[in-house]
This record gives sequence, C-alpha cells and structure tokens, in this order.
Amino acid sequence: MKKIEIKADDFFDLLRLKDVSMWEIFLQMIDGEEKEIIFIDREEKILFNYILPADKEKLEKDRKEFSKQFSEKLSYLN
Repeated sequence: MKKIEIKADDFFDLLRLKDVSMWEIFLQMIDGEEKEIIFIDREEKILFNYILPADKEKLEKDRKEFSKQFSEKLSYLN
C-alpha cells in the first residue's frame, strides 16, 4: 500500500484558499489502489491517518460516516 505524507497545516490552509473540501481532493486521488494518507504536523509527528479506499463508493460511505460522527461530537459541545 502506498503511503502519502501530508503536512496538515498546509493542506487545510490550501483547502480554505481554494474553497474545496478534503473529500473532493481525496476523490481525485482514487486510482483503484488503496493508499494510506498520513497527516503530520510541522515537527513531522503523525497527527492522524486515513486509508483512502480504492473506489468512489467506499469514499462516499467514509464521508457520510465522518459527517455523522463530526455532527455528534459537535452536539456534545453545545
């Protein structure tokens, strides 16, 4: 499985500047092979990782699950 390291700060800054979601970027990266995306901080420490699926259908399932979990966590903050 191919591993891709992404500097989290730069990645999320770019998403804001381009007004695009990370899911749109992930969709463009799908090529039929799973990839491990590793988000790192400025000191090169791993923050989190995500296994990019090999197909668009699984990516859509991941996006929906992420949105659900994110919404639930936000509701606990209020």
